[in-house]
Amino acid sequence: MRSPAAAPLPRPRGPISDAVVTRLTGTPDESPWPHPPADVDPYGDDVQLALTVLYELHYRGFPEVDPGWEWAPGPLGVRAALERSFLDRLRADVPGGTDVDATFDAVCREPRDAWSVSHHLAEQGTWSQLREYFVHRSIYQLKEADPQAWAIPRLTGRAKATLVAVEFDEYGAGHHDRVHAQLFADLMVAAGLDDTYLGYLDRVPALTLAPVNFMSMCALHRSRIGMLVGQFAAAEMTTGPSARRMVQALERLDAAPECVRFYTEHVEADAVHELVLRHDVVGDLLDRDPDAAGDVVFGAEAIEFLEGRLGSHLLDRWSRDESSLLEPVEAT
Repeated sequence: MRSPAAAPLPRPRGPISDAVVTRLTGTPDESPWPHPPADVDPYGDDVQLALTVLYELHYRGFPEVDPGWEWAPGPLGVRAALERSFLDRLRADVPGGTDVDATFDAVCREPRDAWSVSHHLAEQGTWSQLREYFVHRSIYQLKEADPQAWAIPRLTGRAKATLVAVEFDEYGAGHHDRVHAQLFADLMVAAGLDDTYLGYLDRVPALTLAPVNFMSMCALHRSRIGMLVGQFAAAEMTTGPSARRMVQALERLDAAPECVRFYTEHVEADAVHELVLRHDVVGDLLDRDPDAAGDVVFGAEAIEFLEGRLGSHLLDRWSRDESSLLEPVEAT
């Protein structure tokens, strides 16, 4: 079943994504696809866009793509090859280890002289920079919590019950108008932006796609449940403080209430989520499977690393009064 809200296929950014997009417009078959060369840049636009397209087969799909491609050998084989390259590079770029408490303590500890994207936006960001930030975030926020939902059938006991409670909050606690993805769609409309799911895929760089692809890579593999839980816990630990700064930025610029509401919701919710994810989800998972500690640490470190790369890109471009997007959005 094709979703009426599905985005069209994006423009390719190289030979790998071009081959993926081209093949997916055909009729599904059981034949294998040629694997990409081993020396691809796993952080580059071509690989990250190809991964985004391949992962979306498991979310909403694309209007031009037959749903039968979702589990066909061709796209699965190419995805597996790209995932190996991406995962190997990430393992080389983060410290790793098994000390979960030390890792989460480091995630929560903000240096006194910290200067992140939310610091910049709170103190001196412009409205156009805020709108660009919304565009970057739309790739994940319009499906917020969907990747993490894959953890539910892979957990048990207290960890499972607690994760479901957190996801219940993310999905609006039974109120469709409070679903976090819907709140972000409301924010986009209020900011004069397109709220179409993946509507800005052609405008965001690989740096934006990589954190979301990492979530999906962990979500779609049962063997990576520790990574997914580590990623989710780390993200929730950092969201509260950054959301408070975003509220400050939006109020300073007299933004619409719908824009402010998305972040005030996260200030309130994530303060609780941080504690229960760390103690009740991660803690229970490790009580049952102590060997998962390395994956939990890696998931937390990898998402922090990828988000850090994106943040550095935004701050660098904005410091030079340049757009952080591949194509700037229209001014309002």
